[in-house]
Amino acid sequence: MDKIKTTNYLLLIIVIPIIFYLLKVLSFIFVPLVFSMFIALLFLPLMRFLRKRKLPKAVSVFVVLLVIALGVKAGVELVKLSSKEIIASDSQFFHKAEDKINVLIDNTEAFFGVDKVEGSRSLTRLLNKDALLGNLSPTLSFISKFLTALLMTTFFVVLWLAESINVEQVINKTILKKKHTSIKTFMKIEKDLIKFIKVKFLVSFLTGIGTGLACYVFDVSFPIFWGLFAFIINFVQMVGSFITVILLSIFAFVEIENMSVLLFFTLSITGVQVLFGAILEPVFMGKSFSINIIAVLVMLMFWGFIWGIPGLIMAIPITVFLKIILEQFPKTKIISDLLSGSTS
Repeated sequence: MDKIKTTNYLLLIIVIPIIFYLLKVLSFIFVPLVFSMFIALLFLPLMRFLRKRKLPKAVSVFVVLLVIALGVKAGVELVKLSSKEIIASDSQFFHKAEDKINVLIDNTEAFFGVDKVEGSRSLTRLLNKDALLGNLSPTLSFISKFLTALLMTTFFVVLWLAESINVEQVINKTILKKKHTSIKTFMKIEKDLIKFIKVKFLVSFLTGIGTGLACYVFDVSFPIFWGLFAFIINFVQMVGSFITVILLSIFAFVEIENMSVLLFFTLSITGVQVLFGAILEPVFMGKSFSINIIAVLVMLMFWGFIWGIPGLIMAIPITVFLKIILEQFPKTKIISDLLSGSTS
């Protein structure tokens, strides 16, 4: 028996890295699949509501896809609005930005002992024609991959909503193998993930509004763009807040001459992130939903390494999913407790 137990542990040690290797290699399939599952879970209550109204399944799926399409269209319109805001801005800002960035680059090069080429501007030297052409191919490749992932995600969403892929049955047949426990676990997964997505959307929305208003009050250019940026990047847990504050502070450095005003602006956008991200979000989530901050950081790094930016966005929902599954087994419940920071 001891030999069999040891063999099982060794097989487990071998199999787990292989699984994660396959998740990384086949990310073009698994990223849309997992992302679509979370989208479908969010709209399952609407599907049930339409089913109670005795609408055919095909019509219900069409209605949900229409709602998603309207949401995407609203997002595209916001992007267009922010783009118009940037295009319509005074070109004097860009000249001012170039001058300040040139000074910053010159000082950095002087600090590190880099010789400056006479008669050339620092920013122009860094953003030369060859560099721009060299970045064109990766940009086109990224757009192509994004469109492919979008189409695959849409396809998988339809399959989830039409119940061609049933999460509860998959959990029942592969992991728990007890119908009652599987249904109970699936309901908890659905409830917690829907709650997480709703709260995250609300907090990100309020963060975007707060950031945009701070830019408007302190007369920082492109408040709509920065509000939209803060809304989107806030879906990356913890990391998004730092990126918003750092990038917006650097941007404001170009426009705001008075250092004390710049300091107050930086404190304001930091306060927005702290208020909504560190105070209101945990309150909305509730204590039962809490995840250890160390676990959050580890999962962000791990899934970021496996799947890149999509991994950073989905790291916490995946952690919640795994935490609920691990709670169902006495031997793995201690791992679930560690993820939540509970010692009970």
